[in-house]
Amino acid sequence: MAIDENNSGTCPVDRGLMRVGDRWSMLVLRDIERGLTRYEQLRTSLGIAPNILSRRLSALTEAGLIEKRRYSERPPRDEYQLTVAGRDFLPILMAIGAWGRKHNGGGALSRHLDAETGEAVRPVVVDANTGAPIGSRPLRLEYPD
Repeated sequence: MAIDENNSGTCPVDRGLMRVGDRWSMLVLRDIERGLTRYEQLRTSLGIAPNILSRRLSALTEAGLIEKRRYSERPPRDEYQLTVAGRDFLPILMAIGAWGRKHNGGGALSRHLDAETGEAVRPVVVDANTGAPIGSRPLRLEYPD
């Protein structure tokens, strides 16, 4: 079968990046996971222009990664919560963070700690069938007929 690299409909990476593929969107998801659920909290934490934040929140809501919930009627105020799809993206964010710590070091960096043991979490992406870390074994790509 011929491969059409411009056909994003067949590439799950491309389809995923269409939903969360920019830096601001991923940082918004990160901050919501950290408990910053209100517009002003996100704007302050990220140092992001209001128009950019509004567009990212709308896009993430439309993509089904977050949902808006009203927490005050007078004045009307909303907060943002992760959906199941948004929570399913958290391991990806943690893997990106681990990669960033390893290859783009620098000063003191935040990290996740296991709440029970206090140990630093060391994210790794593995094949659920074999338990082998992705990148440690040769893989081949199969295309549908």
